[in-house]
Amino acid sequence: MSDTALHSPPGPIRSHDWGSASARKRVKRRYMHDRILQWVGLGSIGTGVVLLLILLSSLVSTGLPAFQTTKVALDLFIDPSLVSREDPGKGNFRKITRDAFAKYFPDVTSRSDKRQLYKIMSSGAPFNVRKHILKNPELIGQNISYAVPLSDPYDQLHKGVIPRQIEALSRGQQQLGEQLKQRRLLSLEDGKTAANLTIFINPELVNAEDPAGGDFAPMLAEAIRAIFPRASPTITRDILAPDAADTVKQTVVEAPALIGKTLQLKVPVSQNFDNLFRTGEAMIDNPRFGDPKVFAWYDSLAERNLLQSNFSIELFTNADSRFPEQAGLLGAIAGSFFSLVVCFLLSFVAGIAAAIYLEEFAPKNKFTDLIEVNINNLAAVPSVVFGLLGLAVFLGTFGMPRSSPLVGGMVLSLMTLPTIIIATRAALQAVPPSIREAALGVGASRHQVITHHVLPLAMPGILTGTIIGLAQALGETAPLLLIGMNAFIPSIESIGILEPATALPTQIFSWADSPERGFVSRTSAAILILLGFLFIMNATAIYLRQKFERRW
Repeated sequence: MSDTALHSPPGPIRSHDWGSASARKRVKRRYMHDRILQWVGLGSIGTGVVLLLILLSSLVSTGLPAFQTTKVALDLFIDPSLVSREDPGKGNFRKITRDAFAKYFPDVTSRSDKRQLYKIMSSGAPFNVRKHILKNPELIGQNISYAVPLSDPYDQLHKGVIPRQIEALSRGQQQLGEQLKQRRLLSLEDGKTAANLTIFINPELVNAEDPAGGDFAPMLAEAIRAIFPRASPTITRDILAPDAADTVKQTVVEAPALIGKTLQLKVPVSQNFDNLFRTGEAMIDNPRFGDPKVFAWYDSLAERNLLQSNFSIELFTNADSRFPEQAGLLGAIAGSFFSLVVCFLLSFVAGIAAAIYLEEFAPKNKFTDLIEVNINNLAAVPSVVFGLLGLAVFLGTFGMPRSSPLVGGMVLSLMTLPTIIIATRAALQAVPPSIREAALGVGASRHQVITHHVLPLAMPGILTGTIIGLAQALGETAPLLLIGMNAFIPSIESIGILEPATALPTQIFSWADSPERGFVSRTSAAILILLGFLFIMNATAIYLRQKFERRW
Protein backbone atom coordinates (compact mmCIF):
# COMPACT_ATOMS: atom_id res chain seq x y z
CA MET A 1 0.00 0.00 0.00
CA SER A 2 1.36 3.39 -0.89
CA ASP A 3 2.09 6.21 1.54
CA THR A 4 -0.59 8.29 -0.12
CA ALA A 5 -3.25 5.70 0.63
CA LEU A 6 -2.02 5.32 4.21
CA HIS A 7 -2.15 9.04 4.98
CA SER A 8 -5.27 10.00 3.00
CA PRO A 9 -8.27 11.17 4.99
CA PRO A 10 -11.14 8.75 5.43
CA GLY A 11 -14.15 9.08 3.18
CA PRO A 12 -14.67 9.22 -0.55
CA ILE A 13 -12.24 11.13 -2.72
CA ARG A 14 -13.89 14.15 -4.33
CA SER A 15 -12.64 15.75 -7.54
CA HIS A 16 -12.80 19.55 -7.98
CA ASP A 17 -15.44 20.71 -10.43
CA TRP A 18 -13.66 23.37 -12.54
CA GLY A 19 -16.82 23.98 -14.51
CA SER A 20 -18.99 24.92 -11.55
CA ALA A 21 -20.47 28.38 -11.17
CA SER A 22 -18.27 29.19 -8.15
CA ALA A 23 -15.10 28.17 -9.98
CA ARG A 24 -15.99 30.24 -13.04
CA LYS A 25 -16.76 33.18 -10.75
CA ARG A 26 -13.33 32.92 -9.10
CA VAL A 27 -11.57 32.70 -12.46
CA LYS A 28 -13.53 35.68 -13.72
CA ARG A 29 -12.57 37.65 -10.61
CA ARG A 30 -8.87 36.83 -11.14
CA TYR A 31 -9.04 37.96 -14.77
CA MET A 32 -10.76 41.15 -13.69
CA HIS A 33 -7.98 41.84 -11.14
CA ASP A 34 -5.40 41.23 -13.87
CA ARG A 35 -7.11 43.74 -16.15
CA ILE A 36 -7.36 46.28 -13.33
CA LEU A 37 -3.65 45.89 -12.65
CA GLN A 38 -2.88 46.41 -16.34
CA TRP A 39 -5.12 49.49 -16.46
CA VAL A 40 -3.45 50.94 -13.38
CA GLY A 41 -0.02 50.37 -14.91
CA LEU A 42 -1.02 51.88 -18.24
CA GLY A 43 -2.64 54.80 -16.44
CA SER A 44 0.53 55.44 -14.46
CA ILE A 45 2.66 55.34 -17.59
CA GLY A 46 0.21 57.59 -19.42
CA THR A 47 0.16 60.07 -16.54
CA GLY A 48 3.94 60.18 -16.48
CA VAL A 49 4.12 60.70 -20.26
CA VAL A 50 1.50 63.47 -20.14
CA LEU A 51 3.28 65.27 -17.31
CA LEU A 52 6.59 64.97 -19.18
CA LEU A 53 5.02 66.38 -22.34
CA ILE A 54 3.52 69.25 -20.34
CA LEU A 55 6.93 70.00 -18.83
CA LEU A 56 8.72 69.88 -22.17
CA SER A 57 6.07 71.92 -23.97
CA SER A 58 6.20 74.54 -21.22
CA LEU A 59 9.99 74.75 -21.43
CA VAL A 60 9.95 74.92 -25.23
CA SER A 61 7.22 77.57 -25.42
CA THR A 62 8.95 79.69 -22.76
CA GLY A 63 12.53 79.15 -23.88
CA LEU A 64 12.11 79.33 -27.65
CA PRO A 65 12.27 83.18 -27.79
CA ALA A 66 15.74 83.05 -26.17
CA PHE A 67 17.11 81.28 -29.26
CA GLN A 68 16.43 84.41 -31.32
CA THR A 69 17.89 87.91 -30.95
CA THR A 70 16.40 91.08 -32.38
CA LYS A 71 18.98 93.47 -33.80
CA VAL A 72 18.96 96.84 -35.51
CA ALA A 73 21.27 97.48 -38.47
CA LEU A 74 23.53 100.54 -38.10
CA ASP A 75 25.72 102.36 -40.61
CA LEU A 76 28.79 103.10 -38.49
CA PHE A 77 31.68 105.38 -39.31
CA ILE A 78 34.69 104.32 -37.28
CA ASP A 79 36.08 107.80 -36.82
CA PRO A 80 39.88 107.74 -36.40
CA SER A 81 39.58 110.75 -34.11
CA LEU A 82 37.47 108.63 -31.71
CA VAL A 83 39.27 105.31 -32.17
CA SER A 84 43.06 105.23 -32.13
CA ARG A 85 44.77 102.81 -34.46
CA GLU A 86 47.48 102.22 -31.86
CA ASP A 87 45.05 101.38 -29.05
CA PRO A 88 41.55 100.74 -30.49
CA GLY A 89 40.30 99.26 -27.23
CA LYS A 90 40.12 102.73 -25.64
CA GLY A 91 37.99 104.27 -28.39
CA ASN A 92 34.74 106.14 -27.76
CA PHE A 93 32.46 103.46 -29.21
CA ARG A 94 29.50 104.77 -27.24
CA LYS A 95 29.45 108.00 -29.24
CA ILE A 96 30.00 106.15 -32.51
CA THR A 97 27.07 103.83 -31.84
CA ARG A 98 24.70 106.53 -30.62
CA ASP A 99 25.51 108.88 -33.47
CA ALA A 100 24.77 106.14 -36.00
CA PHE A 101 21.46 105.34 -34.32
CA ALA A 102 20.47 109.01 -34.02
CA LYS A 103 20.81 109.43 -37.81
CA TYR A 104 17.58 107.46 -38.20
CA PHE A 105 15.72 110.07 -36.12
CA PRO A 106 16.86 113.58 -37.12
CA ASP A 107 13.72 115.10 -35.57
CA VAL A 108 14.66 113.91 -32.07
CA THR A 109 16.71 116.80 -30.73
CA SER A 110 15.88 117.30 -27.05
CA ARG A 111 18.12 115.71 -24.47
CA SER A 112 15.30 113.89 -22.66
CA ASP A 113 13.94 112.43 -25.90
CA LYS A 114 17.39 111.21 -26.88
CA ARG A 115 17.73 109.41 -23.56
CA GLN A 116 14.46 107.62 -24.29
CA LEU A 117 15.55 106.92 -27.87
CA TYR A 118 18.87 105.34 -26.90
CA LYS A 119 17.04 102.93 -24.57
CA ILE A 120 15.81 101.09 -27.66
CA MET A 121 19.36 99.84 -28.23
CA SER A 122 21.04 97.46 -25.84
CA SER A 123 23.31 99.13 -23.31
CA GLY A 124 25.95 96.64 -24.35
CA ALA A 125 25.83 97.65 -28.03
CA PRO A 126 29.02 99.80 -27.81
CA PHE A 127 30.88 96.80 -26.36
CA ASN A 128 29.74 94.66 -29.31
CA VAL A 129 31.10 97.26 -31.75
CA ARG A 130 34.33 97.49 -29.75
CA LYS A 131 34.78 93.71 -29.86
CA HIS A 132 34.20 93.72 -33.62
CA ILE A 133 36.77 96.47 -34.20
CA LEU A 134 39.34 94.76 -31.97
CA LYS A 135 39.05 91.69 -34.19
CA ASN A 136 39.18 93.79 -37.37
CA PRO A 137 41.35 96.90 -36.69
CA GLU A 138 41.66 97.55 -40.43
CA LEU A 139 38.04 98.87 -40.33
CA ILE A 140 39.12 102.06 -38.52
CA GLY A 141 38.37 105.05 -40.74
CA GLN A 142 35.78 103.16 -42.83
CA ASN A 143 31.98 103.04 -43.01
CA ILE A 144 30.66 99.65 -42.00
CA SER A 145 27.24 98.07 -41.60
CA TYR A 146 26.87 96.30 -38.27
CA ALA A 147 23.81 95.00 -36.39
CA VAL A 148 23.56 95.55 -32.63
CA PRO A 149 20.94 93.98 -30.34
CA LEU A 150 17.91 95.83 -29.04
CA SER A 151 17.42 96.23 -25.32
CA ASP A 152 15.46 93.54 -23.53
CA PRO A 153 12.00 95.24 -23.47
CA TYR A 154 12.04 95.96 -27.21
CA ASP A 155 13.51 92.55 -27.99
CA GLN A 156 10.63 90.96 -26.08
CA LEU A 157 8.18 93.33 -27.80
CA HIS A 158 9.44 92.30 -31.24
CA LYS A 159 9.05 88.62 -30.33
CA GLY A 160 5.53 89.16 -29.00
CA VAL A 161 6.44 88.15 -25.44
CA ILE A 162 5.64 91.57 -23.94
CA PRO A 163 2.42 93.24 -25.15
CA ARG A 164 2.35 96.83 -26.30
CA GLN A 165 -0.78 97.43 -24.25
CA ILE A 166 -1.93 95.90 -20.99
CA GLU A 167 -5.13 95.81 -18.99
CA ALA A 168 -5.62 99.09 -17.14
CA LEU A 169 -7.96 97.54 -14.57
CA SER A 170 -7.47 94.51 -12.41
CA ARG A 171 -9.97 91.64 -12.43
CA GLY A 172 -11.50 92.91 -9.20
CA GLN A 173 -11.90 96.42 -10.61
CA GLN A 174 -13.53 95.04 -13.73
CA GLN A 175 -15.99 93.11 -11.56
CA LEU A 176 -16.89 96.33 -9.75
CA GLY A 177 -17.58 97.99 -13.08
CA GLU A 178 -19.79 95.08 -14.12
CA GLN A 179 -21.75 95.36 -10.87
CA LEU A 180 -22.33 99.07 -11.44
CA LYS A 181 -23.50 98.27 -14.95
CA GLN A 182 -25.84 95.51 -13.76
CA ARG A 183 -27.38 97.83 -11.15
CA ARG A 184 -27.93 100.39 -13.91
CA LEU A 185 -25.85 102.98 -12.09
CA LEU A 186 -23.82 103.82 -15.19
CA SER A 187 -25.07 105.89 -18.10
CA LEU A 188 -23.73 107.91 -21.00
CA GLU A 189 -23.84 111.70 -20.61
CA ASP A 190 -22.58 113.77 -23.55
CA GLY A 191 -20.56 110.81 -24.84
CA LYS A 192 -18.94 110.10 -21.47
CA THR A 193 -19.77 107.61 -18.77
CA ALA A 194 -21.26 108.89 -15.52
CA ALA A 195 -22.14 107.12 -12.27
CA ASN A 196 -25.54 107.81 -10.73
CA LEU A 197 -24.80 108.11 -6.97
CA THR A 198 -26.88 108.87 -3.92
CA ILE A 199 -24.85 111.53 -2.07
CA PHE A 200 -25.50 112.98 1.35
CA ILE A 201 -24.26 116.60 1.56
CA ASN A 202 -22.85 116.47 5.07
CA PRO A 203 -23.21 119.89 6.79
CA GLU A 204 -20.18 119.08 8.93
CA LEU A 205 -18.03 119.13 5.78
CA VAL A 206 -19.72 122.01 3.94
CA ASN A 207 -20.34 125.48 5.35
CA ALA A 208 -23.53 127.10 4.07
CA GLU A 209 -21.82 130.48 4.06
CA ASP A 210 -18.92 129.23 1.95
CA PRO A 211 -20.01 126.04 0.11
CA ALA A 212 -17.12 126.32 -2.35
CA GLY A 213 -14.66 125.60 0.45
CA GLY A 214 -16.30 122.31 1.47
CA ASP A 215 -14.62 118.89 1.41
CA PHE A 216 -16.68 116.84 -1.04
CA ALA A 217 -14.33 113.88 -1.50
CA PRO A 218 -15.43 112.11 1.73
CA MET A 219 -19.06 112.43 0.61
CA LEU A 220 -18.27 110.63 -2.65
CA ALA A 221 -16.35 107.97 -0.76
CA GLU A 222 -19.34 107.43 1.54
CA ALA A 223 -21.65 107.13 -1.47
CA ILE A 224 -19.38 104.49 -3.05
CA ARG A 225 -19.07 102.56 0.23
CA ALA A 226 -22.85 102.46 0.44
CA ILE A 227 -22.81 100.49 -2.83
CA PHE A 228 -19.70 98.40 -2.08
CA PRO A 229 -19.38 98.17 1.72
CA ARG A 230 -16.52 95.64 1.56
CA ALA A 231 -14.43 97.36 -1.09
CA SER A 232 -10.93 98.75 -0.48
CA PRO A 233 -10.45 102.38 0.61
CA THR A 234 -8.97 103.22 -2.80
CA ILE A 235 -12.13 102.26 -4.68
CA THR A 236 -13.29 105.88 -4.97
CA ARG A 237 -10.05 106.88 -6.68
CA ASP A 238 -10.30 103.84 -8.97
CA ILE A 239 -13.91 104.36 -10.10
CA LEU A 240 -14.46 108.11 -10.14
CA ALA A 241 -12.72 110.73 -12.22
CA PRO A 242 -10.38 113.22 -10.50
CA ASP A 243 -12.88 116.03 -11.13
CA ALA A 244 -15.86 114.13 -9.69
CA ALA A 245 -15.70 116.16 -6.46
CA ASP A 246 -15.81 119.35 -8.55
CA THR A 247 -19.13 118.22 -10.03
CA VAL A 248 -20.64 117.85 -6.55
CA LYS A 249 -19.09 121.14 -5.50
CA GLN A 250 -20.56 123.00 -8.48
CA THR A 251 -24.01 121.54 -7.77
CA VAL A 252 -23.92 122.59 -4.11
CA VAL A 253 -22.57 126.07 -4.91
CA GLU A 254 -25.47 126.60 -7.33
CA ALA A 255 -28.02 125.29 -4.78
CA PRO A 256 -26.83 125.78 -1.16
CA ALA A 257 -30.18 124.52 0.07
CA LEU A 258 -28.99 120.98 -0.71
CA ILE A 259 -26.67 121.04 2.32
CA GLY A 260 -27.90 118.47 4.83
CA LYS A 261 -29.95 116.66 2.21
CA THR A 262 -29.50 113.57 0.06
CA LEU A 263 -29.50 113.97 -3.70
CA GLN A 264 -29.13 111.84 -6.80
CA LEU A 265 -26.23 113.10 -8.89
CA LYS A 266 -24.40 111.85 -11.95
CA VAL A 267 -20.64 112.22 -11.57
CA PRO A 268 -17.98 111.28 -14.15
CA VAL A 269 -16.08 108.02 -13.78
CA SER A 270 -12.37 107.53 -14.43
CA GLN A 271 -11.06 107.23 -17.96
CA ASN A 272 -10.40 103.50 -17.57
CA PHE A 273 -13.94 102.76 -16.36
CA ASP A 274 -15.28 104.98 -19.14
CA ASN A 275 -13.39 102.90 -21.74
CA LEU A 276 -14.56 99.68 -20.10
CA PHE A 277 -18.22 100.76 -20.17
CA ARG A 278 -18.17 102.13 -23.73
CA THR A 279 -15.87 99.64 -25.52
CA GLY A 280 -15.83 96.61 -23.24
CA GLU A 281 -12.10 96.85 -22.51
CA ALA A 282 -9.73 99.26 -20.81
CA MET A 283 -6.18 99.19 -22.17
CA ILE A 284 -3.18 101.43 -21.54
CA ASP A 285 0.28 101.59 -23.07
CA ASN A 286 2.69 99.29 -21.30
CA PRO A 287 4.46 101.49 -18.71
CA ARG A 288 7.53 99.29 -19.04
CA PHE A 289 8.51 101.30 -22.13
CA GLY A 290 8.20 104.75 -20.53
CA ASP A 291 7.06 107.55 -22.83
CA PRO A 292 4.45 106.36 -25.40
CA LYS A 293 6.33 108.19 -28.16
CA VAL A 294 8.96 105.41 -28.17
CA PHE A 295 6.43 103.17 -29.91
CA ALA A 296 6.44 105.54 -32.87
CA TRP A 297 10.24 105.34 -33.04
CA TYR A 298 10.16 101.56 -32.78
CA ASP A 299 7.51 101.32 -35.51
CA SER A 300 9.66 103.57 -37.70
CA LEU A 301 12.54 101.11 -37.45
CA ALA A 302 10.26 98.20 -38.30
CA GLU A 303 8.73 100.02 -41.31
CA ARG A 304 12.18 100.71 -42.75
CA ASN A 305 13.15 97.00 -42.36
CA LEU A 306 16.00 97.90 -40.03
CA LEU A 307 15.05 95.23 -37.49
CA GLN A 308 16.19 91.66 -37.97
CA SER A 309 15.56 88.59 -35.86
CA ASN A 310 18.15 85.83 -36.27
CA PHE A 311 19.29 82.73 -34.44
CA SER A 312 20.94 83.77 -31.20
CA ILE A 313 24.47 82.46 -31.51
CA GLU A 314 25.29 84.79 -28.60
CA LEU A 315 23.44 82.41 -26.27
CA PHE A 316 26.30 79.94 -26.82
CA THR A 317 29.25 82.27 -27.44
CA ASN A 318 28.70 84.97 -24.77
CA ALA A 319 29.39 84.72 -21.08
CA ASP A 320 26.97 85.98 -18.43
CA SER A 321 25.78 89.58 -18.46
CA ARG A 322 23.46 91.79 -16.45
CA PHE A 323 21.70 92.63 -19.73
CA PRO A 324 19.42 89.72 -20.73
CA GLU A 325 19.88 90.30 -24.46
CA GLN A 326 23.67 89.93 -24.02
CA ALA A 327 23.75 87.04 -21.55
CA GLY A 328 25.10 83.69 -22.73
CA LEU A 329 26.05 80.25 -21.42
CA LEU A 330 29.63 79.87 -22.61
CA GLY A 331 31.07 80.61 -19.16
CA ALA A 332 28.70 78.14 -17.50
CA ILE A 333 29.43 75.46 -20.12
CA ALA A 334 33.19 75.91 -19.63
CA GLY A 335 32.82 75.73 -15.84
CA SER A 336 30.72 72.56 -16.07
CA PHE A 337 33.26 71.01 -18.47
CA PHE A 338 36.24 71.61 -16.17
CA SER A 339 34.27 70.38 -13.14
CA LEU A 340 33.24 67.18 -14.93
CA VAL A 341 36.82 66.57 -16.09
CA VAL A 342 38.05 66.79 -12.50
CA CYS A 343 35.15 64.64 -11.31
CA PHE A 344 35.84 62.00 -13.96
CA LEU A 345 39.59 61.81 -13.29
CA LEU A 346 39.04 61.36 -9.56
CA SER A 347 35.93 59.20 -9.37
CA PHE A 348 36.54 56.91 -12.36
CA VAL A 349 39.94 55.64 -11.28
CA ALA A 350 39.17 55.52 -7.56
CA GLY A 351 35.71 54.00 -8.10
CA ILE A 352 36.94 51.17 -10.34
CA ALA A 353 39.88 50.41 -8.05
CA ALA A 354 37.64 50.29 -4.98
CA ALA A 355 35.07 48.10 -6.72
CA ILE A 356 37.69 45.63 -7.99
CA TYR A 357 39.23 45.30 -4.54
CA LEU A 358 35.88 44.80 -2.77
CA GLU A 359 34.59 42.35 -5.35
CA GLU A 360 37.71 40.34 -6.23
CA PHE A 361 40.29 40.63 -3.45
CA ALA A 362 38.73 41.77 -0.17
CA PRO A 363 38.02 39.05 2.41
CA LYS A 364 34.39 38.54 3.33
CA ASN A 365 34.17 39.65 6.96
CA LYS A 366 32.28 42.14 9.11
CA PHE A 367 34.62 44.98 8.21
CA THR A 368 34.08 44.66 4.45
CA ASP A 369 30.36 44.19 5.05
CA LEU A 370 30.37 47.48 6.98
CA ILE A 371 32.17 49.19 4.07
CA GLU A 372 29.63 47.84 1.57
CA VAL A 373 26.70 49.01 3.68
CA ASN A 374 28.19 52.49 4.01
CA ILE A 375 28.84 52.73 0.27
CA ASN A 376 25.22 51.84 -0.43
CA ASN A 377 24.08 54.41 2.12
CA LEU A 378 26.32 57.12 0.65
CA ALA A 379 24.64 56.63 -2.71
CA ALA A 380 21.35 57.73 -1.09
CA VAL A 381 22.73 60.72 0.83
CA PRO A 382 21.30 64.08 -0.37
CA SER A 383 23.71 66.05 -2.53
CA VAL A 384 23.57 69.06 -0.21
CA VAL A 385 25.43 67.00 2.42
CA PHE A 386 28.37 66.57 0.05
CA GLY A 387 28.31 70.32 -0.51
CA LEU A 388 28.56 70.91 3.22
CA LEU A 389 31.42 68.40 3.38
CA GLY A 390 33.29 70.18 0.59
CA LEU A 391 32.67 73.55 2.23
CA ALA A 392 34.05 72.33 5.56
CA VAL A 393 36.98 70.23 4.30
CA PHE A 394 38.18 71.64 0.98
CA LEU A 395 37.50 75.31 1.67
CA GLY A 396 37.53 75.53 5.45
CA THR A 397 40.35 73.12 6.30
CA PHE A 398 42.61 73.09 3.23
CA GLY A 399 41.84 76.65 2.05
CA MET A 400 41.41 75.72 -1.60
CA PRO A 401 40.25 78.42 -4.07
CA ARG A 402 36.60 79.23 -3.61
CA SER A 403 34.15 78.86 -6.52
CA SER A 404 36.73 77.05 -8.65
CA PRO A 405 36.02 74.05 -10.93
CA LEU A 406 38.69 72.10 -9.02
CA VAL A 407 36.70 72.22 -5.77
CA GLY A 408 33.44 71.75 -7.67
CA GLY A 409 34.80 68.66 -9.39
CA MET A 410 36.09 67.23 -6.11
CA VAL A 411 32.71 67.72 -4.43
CA LEU A 412 30.93 66.13 -7.38
CA SER A 413 33.38 63.22 -7.34
CA LEU A 414 32.48 62.54 -3.70
CA MET A 415 28.85 62.36 -4.73
CA THR A 416 29.51 60.25 -7.86
CA LEU A 417 31.97 57.81 -6.32
CA PRO A 418 29.38 55.54 -4.59
CA THR A 419 27.35 55.30 -7.80
CA ILE A 420 30.39 54.26 -9.83
CA ILE A 421 31.47 51.72 -7.21
CA ILE A 422 28.03 50.11 -7.11
CA ALA A 423 27.72 50.04 -10.92
CA THR A 424 31.24 48.62 -11.31
CA ARG A 425 30.62 45.86 -8.76
CA ALA A 426 27.37 44.94 -10.51
CA ALA A 427 29.24 44.75 -13.84
CA LEU A 428 31.96 42.56 -12.30
CA GLN A 429 29.37 40.25 -10.77
CA ALA A 430 27.71 39.86 -14.18
CA VAL A 431 30.87 38.24 -15.60
CA PRO A 432 30.38 34.43 -15.38
CA PRO A 433 32.65 32.60 -12.89
CA SER A 434 33.67 30.25 -15.69
CA ILE A 435 35.72 33.08 -17.25
CA ARG A 436 37.78 33.38 -14.09
CA GLU A 437 38.08 29.60 -13.69
CA ALA A 438 39.24 29.12 -17.27
CA ALA A 439 41.89 31.83 -16.94
CA LEU A 440 43.13 30.42 -13.65
CA GLY A 441 43.13 26.94 -15.21
CA VAL A 442 45.62 27.95 -17.89
CA GLY A 443 47.98 29.46 -15.30
CA ALA A 444 46.99 33.13 -15.21
CA SER A 445 47.52 35.06 -11.98
CA ARG A 446 44.67 36.82 -10.15
CA HIS A 447 45.93 40.13 -11.51
CA GLN A 448 45.95 38.81 -15.07
CA VAL A 449 42.49 37.33 -14.68
CA ILE A 450 41.11 40.69 -13.62
CA THR A 451 42.94 42.94 -16.10
CA HIS A 452 42.91 40.64 -19.17
CA HIS A 453 39.55 38.91 -18.88
CA VAL A 454 37.10 40.16 -16.25
CA LEU A 455 37.63 43.91 -16.58
CA PRO A 456 37.28 44.05 -20.42
CA LEU A 457 34.06 42.05 -20.23
CA ALA A 458 32.68 44.30 -17.47
CA MET A 459 33.76 47.54 -19.15
CA PRO A 460 30.42 48.25 -20.92
CA GLY A 461 28.56 48.19 -17.60
CA ILE A 462 31.31 50.23 -15.93
CA LEU A 463 31.20 52.91 -18.63
CA THR A 464 27.41 53.02 -18.46
CA GLY A 465 27.44 53.52 -14.69
CA THR A 466 30.18 56.14 -14.94
CA ILE A 467 28.40 58.20 -17.60
CA ILE A 468 25.11 58.03 -15.71
CA GLY A 469 26.91 59.16 -12.56
CA LEU A 470 28.53 62.06 -14.43
CA ALA A 471 25.16 63.00 -15.91
CA GLN A 472 23.73 63.12 -12.42
CA ALA A 473 26.65 65.30 -11.31
CA LEU A 474 26.12 67.64 -14.27
CA GLY A 475 22.62 68.50 -13.04
CA GLU A 476 23.45 69.04 -9.36
CA THR A 477 22.99 72.55 -8.00
CA ALA A 478 22.99 72.43 -4.19
CA PRO A 479 26.62 71.29 -3.63
CA LEU A 480 27.95 73.86 -6.11
CA LEU A 481 25.99 76.67 -4.47
CA LEU A 482 27.40 75.78 -1.06
CA ILE A 483 30.98 76.06 -2.29
CA GLY A 484 30.16 79.38 -3.97
CA MET A 485 30.36 78.18 -7.56
CA ASN A 486 27.82 80.74 -8.75
CA ALA A 487 30.20 83.58 -9.54
CA PHE A 488 29.28 86.27 -12.05
CA ILE A 489 31.58 85.57 -15.00
CA PRO A 490 31.25 88.27 -17.70
CA SER A 491 34.21 86.93 -19.69
CA ILE A 492 35.69 83.48 -20.27
CA GLU A 493 39.20 84.70 -20.98
CA SER A 494 40.32 84.00 -17.41
CA ILE A 495 38.41 80.75 -16.81
CA GLY A 496 40.56 77.89 -15.55
CA ILE A 497 40.48 75.02 -13.10
CA LEU A 498 41.69 77.27 -10.26
CA GLU A 499 39.78 80.42 -11.26
CA PRO A 500 36.27 81.40 -10.10
CA ALA A 501 33.61 79.94 -12.37
CA THR A 502 29.99 78.95 -12.58
CA ALA A 503 28.18 75.91 -13.94
CA LEU A 504 25.02 75.26 -15.93
CA PRO A 505 22.79 74.40 -12.93
CA THR A 506 23.96 77.39 -10.89
CA GLN A 507 23.62 79.65 -13.94
CA ILE A 508 20.01 78.51 -14.29
CA PHE A 509 19.47 79.20 -10.58
CA SER A 510 20.97 82.68 -10.95
CA TRP A 511 18.89 83.58 -14.01
CA ALA A 512 15.69 82.28 -12.43
CA ASP A 513 16.22 84.74 -9.58
CA SER A 514 16.74 87.73 -11.89
CA PRO A 515 13.88 90.25 -12.18
CA GLU A 516 14.30 91.10 -15.89
CA ARG A 517 11.73 89.54 -18.21
CA GLY A 518 14.36 88.40 -20.70
CA PHE A 519 15.94 86.07 -18.15
CA VAL A 520 12.69 84.08 -17.94
CA SER A 521 13.08 82.76 -21.48
CA ARG A 522 16.83 82.38 -21.03
CA THR A 523 16.27 80.25 -17.94
CA SER A 524 14.02 77.87 -19.88
CA ALA A 525 16.49 77.84 -22.78
CA ALA A 526 19.34 76.96 -20.41
CA ILE A 527 17.25 74.12 -18.95
CA LEU A 528 16.64 72.78 -22.47
CA ILE A 529 20.37 72.92 -23.21
CA LEU A 530 21.13 71.12 -19.94
CA LEU A 531 18.55 68.45 -20.80
CA GLY A 532 20.19 68.16 -24.20
CA PHE A 533 23.58 67.46 -22.62
CA LEU A 534 22.01 64.89 -20.29
CA PHE A 535 20.30 63.21 -23.24
CA ILE A 536 23.59 63.07 -25.16
CA MET A 537 25.41 61.55 -22.17
CA ASN A 538 22.74 58.90 -21.63
CA ALA A 539 22.67 58.12 -25.36
CA THR A 540 26.46 57.75 -25.24
CA ALA A 541 26.13 55.29 -22.36
CA ILE A 542 23.63 53.21 -24.35
CA TYR A 543 25.89 53.28 -27.42
CA LEU A 544 28.97 52.19 -25.49
CA ARG A 545 27.06 49.36 -23.83
CA GLN A 546 25.81 48.05 -27.17
CA LYS A 547 29.17 48.50 -28.89
CA PHE A 548 31.38 46.78 -26.32
CA GLU A 549 28.91 44.32 -24.89
CA ARG A 550 29.97 40.69 -25.29
CA ARG A 551 27.62 37.75 -24.96
CA TRP A 552 28.57 34.42 -23.54
